[in-house]
Amino acid sequence: MTSEKFIHNKTALITLIAACLVVLISLSVRQVFGMFFMDFNKDLGITNTEFGLAIGIQMLGWGLSGPIFGAIADKYGGHKAISLAFIFYILGIYFLFNGPNTGIYFQISLGVLIGIGCGGTAISIPMSIVGKHFPLSNRTIAMSIVTAVGSFGYFLSPIYTNYSLENNGWIQTLIYFMLFLIIGLIIAFFVRSPNLLKSSEKSYDQDTFSALKEAFQNRSYLLLTAGFFVCGFHITLVGTHVPKYVADRGMEDWTAAMILSLIGLFNIFGSLLSGYLSTKISKKVILSTIYFLRGVSICFFIFTPPNIFISVIFGATFGFLWLSTVPATSGIVAHIFGTRYLGLLYGLVFLSHQIGSFFGAYLGGLFYDLQGSYDYAWYLAIALSIFAGLIHLPIKEKPVERLQEA
Repeated sequence: MTSEKFIHNKTALITLIAACLVVLISLSVRQVFGMFFMDFNKDLGITNTEFGLAIGIQMLGWGLSGPIFGAIADKYGGHKAISLAFIFYILGIYFLFNGPNTGIYFQISLGVLIGIGCGGTAISIPMSIVGKHFPLSNRTIAMSIVTAVGSFGYFLSPIYTNYSLENNGWIQTLIYFMLFLIIGLIIAFFVRSPNLLKSSEKSYDQDTFSALKEAFQNRSYLLLTAGFFVCGFHITLVGTHVPKYVADRGMEDWTAAMILSLIGLFNIFGSLLSGYLSTKISKKVILSTIYFLRGVSICFFIFTPPNIFISVIFGATFGFLWLSTVPATSGIVAHIFGTRYLGLLYGLVFLSHQIGSFFGAYLGGLFYDLQGSYDYAWYLAIALSIFAGLIHLPIKEKPVERLQEA
């Protein structure tokens, strides 16, 4: 594969780089909210259930706004959708440290506003725009690069956040986060959707309603959507509640930061490998394998004695499986339906992911407050791994008739 074939014009290159930076900034901030819980609990009186609810609302806001930002990107351009989302994101951070930030206001800031901000900046919209610039042969690799670079933010952010919380406090740390997001707002201007006439794929006469009807009548699309629910549950349960979980098991405070950083580091390799393998073998097989292995990783983590070695193994293995679902999932959507409405259709699949994220965040906190442990949340996560591994197997990876006839 030559570089000329992969990056076939300057706009595609600029969009790829800008999208990578947007996702890196967005996910860097989003990844570490769980590390703020102890401070929120001490200074604001936020309980596990309240915090889990806020993160759950954030996930729902992220998911519900994703298709809207996808439709905006499909019709008006990616840079406009992402810029608008960054404004919500910045406002959420600002009100979290400089406004009423308890009770319902905490839910609005950390939940609603930041959730809407993530809906247009974190992965799905930038990645779908990048996908439109690349032909089918290179599309999943290009989208996996966006995911991998975002994962580098996952790696760095917990390390920086742990340092900043200890030395600057949570308010100053949030101020720094707001400044990072303002930089992201500037970069968003360069995430440009391709002109339909210059797109890597032939344009088809299809309106939005017809695209939605076609998707929801496709059994494979529905199975993929159901499977992505599980991905969201896993990721948010781990990202939100692992800091408290490892503290309860008697490990040092920095253990949580180490686990989250390892997840980010190994997710880079997992995302790139998933993107590469998606061009070589069946994407549904890749996804089934990932979900089954997540269950194995969780079992290893919770059923073995707590120590640093186990934590390192969990961070590395779960990190390798963290966002490796994204290139294959988005690749199947693009392969079945084309890229004309990729922002909208993948946004709806991602909505399912975020509904799962809501339950991962909320039920984790609820189970803890009711039972005094996260055990039942982990058991549910393992059962869902088996469910997701099985339902991907019947998926048919072939384009709809509309594309086959072209």
